[in-house]
Amino acid sequence: MRLLDIYAKLKSDLDAIEAKLASSVTSDHALLSDASTHLLKAGGKRIRPVVVLLAGKFGDYRLDVLEKIAVPLELIHMASLVHDDVIDNAETRRGQLTVKSKWDNRIAMYTGDYIYGKALALATELQNPQIHQILSHAMVQMCIGEMEQIRDFFNTDQSVRNYLLRIRRKTALLIAISCQLGAIAAGADRKTASCLYRFGYNVGMAFQIRDDLLDLLGTEKQIGKPPGSDIKQGNITLPVLLALKEPGHSEELLAEIFKIRESNGAGETKRALNIIRKSAGIHTADAMANRYINKAIAALSSLPSIPAKKNLTDIAHFVGKRNY
Repeated sequence: MRLLDIYAKLKSDLDAIEAKLASSVTSDHALLSDASTHLLKAGGKRIRPVVVLLAGKFGDYRLDVLEKIAVPLELIHMASLVHDDVIDNAETRRGQLTVKSKWDNRIAMYTGDYIYGKALALATELQNPQIHQILSHAMVQMCIGEMEQIRDFFNTDQSVRNYLLRIRRKTALLIAISCQLGAIAAGADRKTASCLYRFGYNVGMAFQIRDDLLDLLGTEKQIGKPPGSDIKQGNITLPVLLALKEPGHSEELLAEIFKIRESNGAGETKRALNIIRKSAGIHTADAMANRYINKAIAALSSLPSIPAKKNLTDIAHFVGKRNY
């Protein structure tokens, strides 16, 4: 089943969540409202709300409850992107100007803070301390992951293990708890919530690795930003780390990365991209993403064979093969 078919089956509930997202960030302050809805209007895959809803199918499915998980999680994701674009000095996101580009860094930072606050306010409507604890822990871990990424900008000596821990905190954890909290909010048992957490974690790891590959291999039309943006910003991703370990590529690639760093991100990335694309790092990273997808699907094996299980499996396959 295609991803669009899954979305079509959930259309009415996703439409309700989309409306809730918009109303949640609307403010009497015109500038704050405009900046907060700017990224929302650019769209997105809404992977986190979708998996919240599908996880809720394993318990007592109630949209009025699940939206209080799905909307905050998507808002947290959006807020992190607004802040990321400031750190990365990114001009575009999803083919649109970033908040920092359309306004400025100060507006972007406070916009992100505002969206985080609105997310937490909505989540507190659920009277379940476990949900609040899981959510707050994930937000702390995301901040640590972001700080580690900044610390490791242009660090060509970092290990693959460091990279994996960083993307666990930055990306995988939020998708993992989207699955877990959807199940908890629906009253599913602990074992089911644990299986869904493992599914989401592995999908999230694969999602970020695929994202890093797309930054190196995709076109600007596909990914909504110029290819090579990560390396220009100093973000040394898995395929680059693997290419740096290859004797036939390491010296030349190190020299190109040094040039990019010395230019403060204004340098040309074409030569570096060509080296990385010719390396075995691309295939090794792709194989690693596929292993995470297989682990994600295996995590669902003990769950009841309801349509939501098939839908989650299809989402995993989409993430493993996505090219946008």
